[in-house]
Amino acid sequence: MSLKQQASQGSEINERLAALMTNANAIRAIASAVEGTLGPKGLDTMLVDQFGDVVITNDGVTILTRMEATHPAARMMINIARAQEEEVGDGTTTATVMTGQMVQTGVDLVAKGVPVARVIEGLRLGLKHALDLMEREAQAVNGLDDPRVRQVALVAGREHGDIADLVVQAAKLVGEEKLRDSFFKLSDTVEARENAQNVVFEGVIINKTPVNRQMPRRVENTAVLVLDDALEPEEIEDEALATEAGFSRYLQLQKEFKSNLHKLVELGVGLVLVDRSVADSAEEILTDAGIMVVQRVLNKELRKAAEHTGARMLKRTGLKKNKEELARYLGRARFVVYDEKLEQVWIREGAGKPMATILVGAATEEVVGERERIARDAAGAVQAAVKGGVVPGGGSLELWIAREVEKIRENVRGMSGHGVACVVEALKRPLAQIVENAGFNALEKIGDVIAAQSESGNKALGIDCDSGEVRDMLEAGVVDPAPVKIYALRAAGEIAEAILRIDTIIKKRDERHESKGATGDA
Repeated sequence: MSLKQQASQGSEINERLAALMTNANAIRAIASAVEGTLGPKGLDTMLVDQFGDVVITNDGVTILTRMEATHPAARMMINIARAQEEEVGDGTTTATVMTGQMVQTGVDLVAKGVPVARVIEGLRLGLKHALDLMEREAQAVNGLDDPRVRQVALVAGREHGDIADLVVQAAKLVGEEKLRDSFFKLSDTVEARENAQNVVFEGVIINKTPVNRQMPRRVENTAVLVLDDALEPEEIEDEALATEAGFSRYLQLQKEFKSNLHKLVELGVGLVLVDRSVADSAEEILTDAGIMVVQRVLNKELRKAAEHTGARMLKRTGLKKNKEELARYLGRARFVVYDEKLEQVWIREGAGKPMATILVGAATEEVVGERERIARDAAGAVQAAVKGGVVPGGGSLELWIAREVEKIRENVRGMSGHGVACVVEALKRPLAQIVENAGFNALEKIGDVIAAQSESGNKALGIDCDSGEVRDMLEAGVVDPAPVKIYALRAAGEIAEAILRIDTIIKKRDERHESKGATGDA
């Protein structure tokens, strides 16, 4: 082969690799942004916006979703991280770090001449085997009193013992059945406020103030009305109001509206939660009756209040019902308290489904957001552990699985065996990064753990980040929810395969601009 032919062939290879390298570099940049936060010795990241506002955080999903990223591959990574947070509530940093390593190993193999199709084939084989092993190793927790539940909260909560205790207490309040409900998220019960006291209580928080200061600040053993509408009379169009019949109808509606308000008073309603605005006439009547009214409540909070108090949400036309029928739509609460300092309404011990609220306090405004993120991570981890069990943490189980996955390469024919290395190296990465962040030599410590696991057969052996010695992670209380690990590994495999399959990047034409131009020409 002539030099010219060799140069031509090399140019073709470079062109084919260009898209892969570009995407891989973007993924690597994203992984680099969060890998320093992994583990108990992980450091914080400072995010600064164009106005100079600063967020300091150790939370992977916060870093990923708030960082500026324009590359399509980077946005893919960020979307997967967001999906992981929604699904299992934690593990986004682990998923990102494993993805970065999986893609990098795949790129290295392709650059050495292994066809992409064979790399992906091996990756799929390794990933399936790894996921099967991880699911098999999950250990169910024995109820919410199991000490491992608190340890999960402590690890996910970055060793904040006060937050771990709050989360476990809240989990016990709602119960295992509720935690297993796929539509319920314990992390949604977390609230954080400056100068608030750490507390968990049975009830919900409405982040609004009563309509006026003359309304009561505390109501006990009261009926609760939840109105998914405005508390106002039915409206009449201006044109109709200008006619005699229309004005007569307006007066009739005003009379009916006041009559409906008096029904609420007679039914013993002490709290009215309104989705939209409250009419002046309603405010006056209900204030005189000693009823607390809160307007413009967020729909999510409105629904939580209805569920907890046992109320059925009504539209304004529903107030026309007779008293007996209307009473069936009301909920009940033992206490309703307005905290003037925090500007919140607390609804406690409702007659409906049990709901817990975790209120986390912080000394300064800057710390509030991070304390809330920590508590949400801990809550998500506890719920995931209840649903799917726990596994040894600290990257120990992933390292053991990496060694098991490596064994299947012997039975894989052809070049597909090379693709298995993508999964093997990705599984080694969490322990390596945790050890590196703790200030130790990752290569040396991984060797120590592999030797110790091989000698003892103990899959839970990892590295103590304080001493650098090999230690049993289960005995040390370092446990992670199995669903978090499983989802992170599966997500890493999906992104890695998607990135490896792309060999061409083409800029799309602006169809919206063309469509507007065509419309204008017509």
